Amino acid sequence: ACWKTYVGRPETAVARRLAMENLGSGLSAAGHNGDALSVREAEFSMRRRIGESEGSMLAVQGNLAGAYEALGRLEEVLSMR
Repeated sequence: ACWKTYVGRPETAVARRLAMENLGSGLSAAGHNGDALSVREAEFSMRRRIGESEGSMLAVQGNLAGAYEALGRLEEVLSMR
């Protein structure tokens, strides 16, 4: 429900970015790792497009690495260095 509320907002809206982050976390916590990875990749791309700070990008990249790891895709994790 949270995501549907904020999906129509601009990519630069804080509420949209937080909803996307929460969706990825919720999917991951529920064991829906493939879906979580899709959200994490989209979030990473969106935040890069809007010019997020380096600190924010590192946090999102860490979440993305965790999603790859949960799926056993360790080569992708290692290539993120």
